[in-house]
Amino acid sequence: QKETEKLLRRLHLQGQHQHMLTSEDFVQIGPPNEIFERDLVCAFLQRLMMLDYRARYIPVQQESSDAVPVSDSAVTDDDDLDALFTTNIDIDQSKENHVHPMDVQMAAFHCSDSFLKQKMITKLSQCQYALPLLVPDPLTTNIDCPLWTFRQITKTWKISTTKENATTVTMKSMPIYKAETPRVSFFRLGSMSLSKSQLMNALINNRHDTFFHRNCEGSTKSRHLMDGVAEIAWYCPAGKDNDFFTDCIAFCNLHGDSLANVKQREILTEMSSVIVVLVPTLDKSQESTAVISMLYKSSKPLIILIADNECSAVQMKPQKYKLGLKERSQSDVSEELKKIIKSLLSGPHTSFRLETMAKVSGVKVDEDQKICQKGKSAAIEIIELIEWMDVAKIKDTFLPCQGQLWYDWCKINKELHHLKGDIEKEKGQKTHQLMKLREKQCDASNSKLMRLFTQSLKRLPPKEREYFLTWTQILIDALSTDDLSSILQKYDETWSEVLVLKKKHDKSAQLKHKKTELELLSKKLQSATFGLEHIFREMGQIYEAHKTLKQQSLGQHPDWTKYPELAADLMISGHPMELMDGDAGHVPLIWISSLLKEVINKLGDQRVFVLSVLGVQSSGKSTMLNAMFGLQFAVSAGRCTKGAYMQLVKLSEEIKDKYKFDYILVVDTEGLRALELAGNATLHHDNELATFVVGLGNMTLINIFGENPADMQDVLQIVVQAFMRMKKVKLSPSCVFVHQNVTDITAAEKNMDGKRRLQEKLDKMTQLAAKEEVCDVECFSDVIAFDVQKDVKYFAQLWEGSPPMAPPNPGYSESVQELKSIILSKA
Repeated sequence: QKETEKLLRRLHLQGQHQHMLTSEDFVQIGPPNEIFERDLVCAFLQRLMMLDYRARYIPVQQESSDAVPVSDSAVTDDDDLDALFTTNIDIDQSKENHVHPMDVQMAAFHCSDSFLKQKMITKLSQCQYALPLLVPDPLTTNIDCPLWTFRQITKTWKISTTKENATTVTMKSMPIYKAETPRVSFFRLGSMSLSKSQLMNALINNRHDTFFHRNCEGSTKSRHLMDGVAEIAWYCPAGKDNDFFTDCIAFCNLHGDSLANVKQREILTEMSSVIVVLVPTLDKSQESTAVISMLYKSSKPLIILIADNECSAVQMKPQKYKLGLKERSQSDVSEELKKIIKSLLSGPHTSFRLETMAKVSGVKVDEDQKICQKGKSAAIEIIELIEWMDVAKIKDTFLPCQGQLWYDWCKINKELHHLKGDIEKEKGQKTHQLMKLREKQCDASNSKLMRLFTQSLKRLPPKEREYFLTWTQILIDALSTDDLSSILQKYDETWSEVLVLKKKHDKSAQLKHKKTELELLSKKLQSATFGLEHIFREMGQIYEAHKTLKQQSLGQHPDWTKYPELAADLMISGHPMELMDGDAGHVPLIWISSLLKEVINKLGDQRVFVLSVLGVQSSGKSTMLNAMFGLQFAVSAGRCTKGAYMQLVKLSEEIKDKYKFDYILVVDTEGLRALELAGNATLHHDNELATFVVGLGNMTLINIFGENPADMQDVLQIVVQAFMRMKKVKLSPSCVFVHQNVTDITAAEKNMDGKRRLQEKLDKMTQLAAKEEVCDVECFSDVIAFDVQKDVKYFAQLWEGSPPMAPPNPGYSESVQELKSIILSKA
């Protein structure tokens, strides 16, 4: 207790147990500064949000002079040697050690509110670190299980199975709390000089410290908040030959001496498939004997590792092994352990799911708080409406306004601006058609799902509303993941069949049939992706339809006038909002303008800097923005951003004065060259998107994968052309090129050549476009503010090693920070 309070005082967190830290404190942009002890927790969280796994090892500036103590004994030769050989205990011991890195992490964990905790754990998991599963509360004696923090984590792995000499690899991707995996638990009885965590790292990823151990940088003898914490990490195979294990396995690690932490040890033992115990020596007269004999007699598979024994692995009786550690290299031991664990898990074993932690007696689960349960029950009401349905049909049934009606509206609206022939007559017809479609939308707009959703948004107080939205997203994701992976699997099979037929030059009906099947699957895939953004899109459409018809319909739907206000609240609290609908490729202007009006009403007329991003599909745009501002745009190679989303980032009070703005509006966009849109549609769509994005932003990041901008060239040409037209509308955007995934960053000289070529290409394009637009412009920088020396950045690759077990590369995080400071300085 005392130790904990002292630690929190050193980290300046003493009051934070009552006033929790929130995620809003960390999404704002603060000043960079030297780090003293009192700033450690903030620095840790900020670096973690930027996906920098070195957040654990932050060097601290000492506030006093830091000299090595000099021994002040007398100076004769003999005494000198004596002084060397005596053990100096009298030299100043009062000086405190620096704070143990895991104490910083756990202090941050204890002092955060549940949403920041969830964000923190999600980012820790992305950094491939172990996550706390059982946490003793420092103030009471309870043991907490932070189940809520695991809800946003998704893991992906590949399982290879061999049948009849053919290897098939199946991909699994699921929220981690649903995954049924075997679980291997490690604990030690007594104290020993060997590091258990280090041994575990060798089983999971031998290049990265998943579990913090005593040989890690910054480790000290004293740690106060880690004893009795059980951490969990998952091993995810990549479906290759060099995988350590063939399936996903959870590894649990109980820190500290488990003789002292009986309760945690019992909980872990009960739910494990394999138990690994480290003991200093096997001797009948120890305290640990009772525990070992109990484990030995139980039915659970057991591996005993003995520190002072040199024997190699011995099977004592079925499923019970012992193995010596003395004078053996770690790689030998880990190889033997892998073999034993593999053979134990190939037989029948118990499996473990995170969700079941809620039912364990003696554990307090964080989701049992009243506020969280209220949010959950509101979300469950909505899910109950849709859970029995085929995912592909949900949208048509409950979100009718954004389907075919909206596509037709967009199409006719575009035609309205490209009239041919008898213009007045056509205009009249089209306007009439548009009104008809809006009426249909109004009639369809009263679905039960939307009513429930908007009512919950209105009546719930802010905290509960936050829980409600997060729960809705979690539960919707859980519904759609199973369906999605089965559709993807089918798609894969059909596609390979098509390829086989193509190879045979088979022009038969079968090929046609397969091709139509592919088209159907791809449509199904589109309608099966379903998330919160679709519900918000529906709100926008209901609002637009009613507003266009200006009918304050009596009694039925007076709600719709409140929609912009509801959405504005969410946007201010940091939710991304859809700016351009990716499926229809249209910006719902009426809705967006009302939404932004409401935001202005609430915040006052603030100065905003708009930062947008443009690039080829899957080139890591959302990942870059997330790492830059610690945001949460949806990222994964499978789930591409569609359309454009915007999110507000606040500048903290301290640095507002330096800049000419108070907020940054970050706009994340879908990739160009999207594979889903085939043929001519893409070019047209790309041009519209690019012009929209560049015109919107004060600055556009043009994201290029690799070193060659060829794939962006045609798009840039259109952008330049658009801007020549914009010269007339007095917009003056600027741009920065970001080359991602460049292997050799040091080659500045090589890059100089690349920069020169880029400059030449851009100028050439500009001249071509100038001919068409008849306008006297010589070079690219006349149109868009751009300086080739400063505005081309090279990023390292995102991963260190090969996914799914690779941590993000710290070099990437550094590059992102550098880019961020450049953006701010230009703004």
